[in-house]
Amino acid sequence: MKHLLILAALSASLMTSACVTVIDADDDNDLAWHGENAQPFDAARDECRASTRHGQRSEAFRDCMAAKGWTRS
Repeated sequence: MKHLLILAALSASLMTSACVTVIDADDDNDLAWHGENAQPFDAARDECRASTRHGQRSEAFRDCMAAKGWTRS
């Protein structure tokens, strides 16, 4: 029984470890970004701001973030 409990806890932690949600990302209020196996959020956001020269609500910015593994709900 103890082994089953340990295995269940380990499985649950592994299933949730690859999913990240960032809510209230700095300058635009309540933008919820979700990433699975994505680049670190702060670095991706900064690179996309620099390369697109647009804010988080622009299509170019969303496309850049999507290329880095991030989507917005």
